[in-house]
Amino acid sequence: MKILLTGVAGFIGSAVSSFLLERGDEVIGVDDLNDYYDVQLKMDRLAMIESHKNFRFIKQDISHREEMATLFKTEQPERVVHLAAQAGVRYSIENPHAYVDANLVGFMNILEGCRHNAIEHLVYASSSSVYGANTLMPFSVHHNVDHPVSLYGATKKANELMAHSYSHLYAMPTTGLRFFTVYGPWGRPDMSLFLFTRQILADQPIDVFNNGNHSRDFTYIDDIVKGVVRTLDITAKPNNDWIGQVPDPGTSLAPYRLYNIGNNQPVELMRFIEIIEDCLGLKATKNFLPLQQGDVPATFADVDALIEDVDYAPSTSIENGIARFIEWYRNYYEVN
Repeated sequence: MKILLTGVAGFIGSAVSSFLLERGDEVIGVDDLNDYYDVQLKMDRLAMIESHKNFRFIKQDISHREEMATLFKTEQPERVVHLAAQAGVRYSIENPHAYVDANLVGFMNILEGCRHNAIEHLVYASSSSVYGANTLMPFSVHHNVDHPVSLYGATKKANELMAHSYSHLYAMPTTGLRFFTVYGPWGRPDMSLFLFTRQILADQPIDVFNNGNHSRDFTYIDDIVKGVVRTLDITAKPNNDWIGQVPDPGTSLAPYRLYNIGNNQPVELMRFIEIIEDCLGLKATKNFLPLQQGDVPATFADVDALIEDVDYAPSTSIENGIARFIEWYRNYYEVN
């Protein structure tokens, strides 16, 4: 297939692109290479895939309407994997406008590009952050998610609603993937595993929020990639049993689907830190802090819909995943 993939220099985008290219797909990769975090890391991710004969990179900001319309018209992709976004819960409190530009305006441009160019299937990144104030565990795509606690979560919920409207109006197949705390080699420097590893190696204290009473459904990058590709290959279809009197948020009479991709095994934050310490052979100095604005105490993914519809469930243990990240980190940064 010819696939347009946005956010190609990102953590998940580069990994998904590599998988698609290895299996023989053509990938048109789009990224604006912004400086939200280390641009060199993004360039190094790109370098791993740029030499592939079926890959082309286009530097472009998805929030620019006319350029995105031209890109779709010129490239005529068959399917779209939309992973570009302004990420980060805490940063959304500091710089909310960046989230409106990338996550709302940018997503609108993606939807319009798909609509006007007969795209077979749009798969896009949502987030576990949409569950917000929900406390019923595990989180299910069939639960109502109308109480976000961060602007980031609100923009991701908005993406799901926008996608549904296009699926309904234009019979356009869309699939939203709610990612749960993705980690692994080539990960984002603003994520806890990256931060903790760097600070422990530098003999600096680590910030432990909510006084350590967090738990997260950490999901290894390889599991995320397989979930993205599996859902991309199986085009979203209508749920003919859907009824408006008891509406199911995860499906629709339109060709619309939502899925959680999580490890289905939440890990306590203190256990998470303990595994990092074991892999590094070092102990962390911990700075215990209260729950931060926009954060939630726990996440836990119900992945039954993913198993049922695309016959796939993540499986990498947290111990193996962290060990692989630490090995990559030491090699990439040349740290003994």
